[in-house]
Amino acid sequence: MPRYMVERTFAAGLEIPVNVEGAAACLSVVDKNADVGVTWVHSYVSEDHRKTFCIYDGPNPEAIRQAAQRTGLPVDRISRVSVLDPYFYH
Repeated sequence: MPRYMVERTFAAGLEIPVNVEGAAACLSVVDKNADVGVTWVHSYVSEDHRKTFCIYDGPNPEAIRQAAQRTGLPVDRISRVSVLDPYFYH
């Protein structure tokens, strides 16, 4: 399955509480993504919480966009990526 990085901008910042409500919000995204064959792997959040860089597995960029629309999340850019592991060369 191809892997993608999805860049997002949140003008007001993204705040997900570390509690039951935050966990439920994340699981809701996971469930809605699964309906279109997309898996959220993990995300990186900028210090100011205005940008996220999310790693997803999915069949194609269109599926990634469809998943974002279903969850109401913005999409600035979708880039197909692969892993470069510095320890591979040792």
